[in-house]
Amino acid sequence: MTREKVLIVDDETSARTGLASLISSWNYKTESAEDGEKALTLIPQFEPAVVVTDLIMPGMDGMTLLRKIKEDYSDLTVIMLTAQASVDTAVAAIKEGAYDYLEKPVDHTRLRILLEKCLERKRTLNEVQLLKSQLKHYGAFGELVGASRQMQEVYRLIEMVAPSTASVLVTGESGTGKELVARTIHQLSKRKDGPFIAINCSAIPETLIESEIFGHEKGAFTGALERRLGCFELANGGTIFLDEIAEMPVGTQSKLLRVIEERKYRRLGSKNEIDVDVRIVAATNKQPLKAVEVGELRNDLYYRLNVVAIALPPLREHPEDIPALTEALVGQLNSKHGKAIKGVSDKVMKTFLTHNWPGNVRELRNVLERSLILCQSDLIDEGHLPTLEQRDVPQSANALTIPVGSTVEEAEKRLIHKTLEFTNNNKTRAAEILGISLKTLHNKLNLYDAEAQN
Repeated sequence: MTREKVLIVDDETSARTGLASLISSWNYKTESAEDGEKALTLIPQFEPAVVVTDLIMPGMDGMTLLRKIKEDYSDLTVIMLTAQASVDTAVAAIKEGAYDYLEKPVDHTRLRILLEKCLERKRTLNEVQLLKSQLKHYGAFGELVGASRQMQEVYRLIEMVAPSTASVLVTGESGTGKELVARTIHQLSKRKDGPFIAINCSAIPETLIESEIFGHEKGAFTGALERRLGCFELANGGTIFLDEIAEMPVGTQSKLLRVIEERKYRRLGSKNEIDVDVRIVAATNKQPLKAVEVGELRNDLYYRLNVVAIALPPLREHPEDIPALTEALVGQLNSKHGKAIKGVSDKVMKTFLTHNWPGNVRELRNVLERSLILCQSDLIDEGHLPTLEQRDVPQSANALTIPVGSTVEEAEKRLIHKTLEFTNNNKTRAAEILGISLKTLHNKLNLYDAEAQN
């Protein structure tokens, strides 16, 4: 197994050699530099995963070295060493991009833990870069597939929120892939080596849901013949995915709120509290605020869960992703059923692109699975398809209807205003979504204002 590399930068020879010897004993490969200039020449040759540098050094000091590293090697992790009198400067270094700082004399245990955390961060960044490369070349992000603007926005939010510990609320119609989003967040987080436990709140009888989530002791209720661990206990150190959270009984929601706030809970029938370290990702196919209004979702729980919101678009709003989704699903289903189907015919794809997909990606998968099982040729053709029901589906609030007969200018104006509504009037984000410069957007808005005044 390749040893990870650590570069040590300190102008004191004894400190430098002592740290090198200590870190090497932890199975790291080390290199040393006596100042910032020497460190910068070594980085491209040695390619360290972590730089451990003193703050106060003659010539190029640690702060200047940090800035140079962040300019040229933005993903390189830096740990700052400082004398006690320089703690304020070390805190400033963290604001400049240092991962953390240690006071001298160095606490060996804390240094070792910090190095392990830095390498965990590096592995997470590498996975994100791999996913970005995957997205660029194949229109996919982990198990999620699609290169449309709507899906790009979903990927952007996942990438931003995954490394944090924040709770996430995923919304979207049934079949849009909410659990895949939760799994991707888990896989890109520091908890990826921990368990991922998914529970569908709408699929469990109200009388059993508390036992399912929190567990129970033997004799806690009729039929409790033995102790049972709940989902929170099983997910400790990892992520729990609460699907259809608005279907959870309100009484259970209040107990869930306490777990989120205090990180403690009791099994049914127990007097002892259990500490738990779990990240929560919740999902609902309902409009959350409407669910709050009608009393299906507690207001305080909603705001606790909705630290970061990710809205999945229905498939009918990004049909340009259907070809890539079809290809990916056919590949998965070939592996599952031992088939070698190459894809679908042009006529089938045309049918797919005009269907409104009320069941979203789940419906597409089910149609493809049935068709693939029946197919005896290289391509799935119309004869293999089930009847695709054309049900009326409520138009999304983010959809835009342009009447036939509108001019291009009128259509453009409608699109710009709808996009600004979608971004809560964030003009920078709206310009990104529209694919125009911020200056162009401002010019068009000024023009619309002038027309309205005339």
